Amino acid sequence: MTAHISHPPFSAQSFQAKNLTCVRGDQTLFASLSFALTSGECLHVRGENGVGKTSLLRLLAGLSQPEQGEVIWNASNIKSDREAFHQALCFLGHRDALKEDLSALENLMMYATLGASNSSRESALQCLWQFGLRGREDLPVHYLSAGQKKRVVIARIAMRGAPLWILDEPFNALDSQGVQGFIGLVEQHLSRGGIAVLTGHQELSITGLRALQL
Repeated sequence: MTAHISHPPFSAQSFQAKNLTCVRGDQTLFASLSFALTSGECLHVRGENGVGKTSLLRLLAGLSQPEQGEVIWNASNIKSDREAFHQALCFLGHRDALKEDLSALENLMMYATLGASNSSRESALQCLWQFGLRGREDLPVHYLSAGQKKRVVIARIAMRGAPLWILDEPFNALDSQGVQGFIGLVEQHLSRGGIAVLTGHQELSITGLRALQL
């Protein structure tokens, strides 16, 4: 699996968390958490299961609200213009959010339409082929293996071209070749001036990588 999707470079970007506190029930998962990222930087959030990695990513994506603190995209609180922030964001949660009855190609085209992208059928096919899905692009997703479904998700991320990636366990279900291909895609994204925040248990070697231990 090789990553050579072509998108133009991004303008200067910044992403910050300021004094975030997350409470679930009567438990404080983390408090006063802060970081700042700029173009070309990747934050690897690490920690044992249950420490709040997924909860943090949901706060960063604006899908839930912190007990205290704020999330800032390009000097503005993400709550000030949610639509603009979500246009700049590519979020991957634990679920792949694929429509099982649609083909891999139909899934990519559906998400391109929902994201107001002008991506063509040809570019969607190129993304699928470049991530090892040639010959499977017209199969309903429910016929694909877990690893192949994850490759459809990766192709969707690649085609999206958003400057900010927030990815929860993106390496799950990928074989070693898939992991290396995805790392290459992240490297390419950062080289264009993008920003990424991801979780994962793997040791990663990525230019611009920073670690956050929860």
